[in-house]
Amino acid sequence: MRGDTYLSPQRGLIRIGTRRSRLAIAQTTQVAKKVARETGADVALVTVTTKGDVSRAPLAQLGGTGVFVSALRDALLDNRCDLAVHSFKDLPTGPCEGIVVGAVPERADPRDALCARDGLSLRELPAGARVGTGSPRRAAQVLAVRPDLQVEDIRGNIDTRLSFVGDSLDAVVLAAAGLDRADSSDVITERFDLARVPTAPAQGALAVEVRGVGARPGISDLTEPLVAAALRALEHPASRLTALAERSVLTTLEAGCAAPIGATAHIAGGTLQLRAIVYRTDGTEHLEVVQSTALGNGTAGEALALQLGRDVAGELLSRGAAELTDLGAVLARQGNR
Repeated sequence: MRGDTYLSPQRGLIRIGTRRSRLAIAQTTQVAKKVARETGADVALVTVTTKGDVSRAPLAQLGGTGVFVSALRDALLDNRCDLAVHSFKDLPTGPCEGIVVGAVPERADPRDALCARDGLSLRELPAGARVGTGSPRRAAQVLAVRPDLQVEDIRGNIDTRLSFVGDSLDAVVLAAAGLDRADSSDVITERFDLARVPTAPAQGALAVEVRGVGARPGISDLTEPLVAAALRALEHPASRLTALAERSVLTTLEAGCAAPIGATAHIAGGTLQLRAIVYRTDGTEHLEVVQSTALGNGTAGEALALQLGRDVAGELLSRGAAELTDLGAVLARQGNR
């Protein structure tokens, strides 16, 4: 495997685009190793700097999760790479012309993790302790359990956020998958229970994007056999279905990264169950909806997963979710019907 950047297309070579952060390179390297192992291809990483990597403004002010995505998509469309690896939760929920999610690898731990001084859990933190997070959802969830804590907005990569612990903060909340992939799981003092603390839709999942036209193509529609082989090797159907169901909640609510919404889905016995919770930002109130659907096969399963997300979102709206958080776009659309 080569670590070259900005390589021209070559026969037998798969170029995989990634952000420059330590976490992004770590997770893309895992993908690249599997592609090389399963296809026998030569694999190179193409590193790209995104707006989200260089700015320290709050994510919501930067325009949401898409700030981590656009530069990589440009590289893909410009044929500077053949695949692009994203954290699935970073992808905007709307379609991107000319690009499709070609594979969703097996999902890592989707839970949130507390990294606290002195090995403390959330319940064990002293009254008034300072907890850092850049996520309104995580802030609401922390305050729902410990309203006495001070939640402070932070930005930065994993190392930057962890450096605050024991200095200006008593703890930070991060994605467990990111810590695991970056070989930093030893700093985790508590992994939150998904049954009580649903995370960002698709957290822990990766999305491997590829050039395409229109809806997601079948593998036989792809023009490059080596890329097609890579996508087949990477795809994990259950991970795609759970991520699609969770993200469908956000799509239906027209909510982005600034909305305090958690969702978690799992598959058992051919049934897909989805739980979603909308929080008031101060953690004092929440609405929870849980629904299930029996799964079909292939694209039928994907359609069912998407519909389950729409159904759960619709139930949240009917029970007053828009009164807890800003869903003005949804209400405006409904009022114009």
